[in-house]
Amino acid sequence: MKDGIHPKTHTVMVKCACGETFEAISTKDDLRVDICSKCHPFYTGKQKLVDTGGRVDKFNKRMGKS
Repeated sequence: MKDGIHPKTHTVMVKCACGETFEAISTKDDLRVDICSKCHPFYTGKQKLVDTGGRVDKFNKRMGKS
């Protein structure tokens, strides 16, 4: 690797919207995420529906579901 061209990395605390915090290595000073492994539906097994702008209701209405 060439000297002086790579960004400096350091350990930071990552804060999730659910309240979970964990350490990671990053080039940024502060990391905030919307979803993590503690609250992601794939890892929890619970369906968490995020409806942005009523898209789910619009889809159900269009397909004849109520």
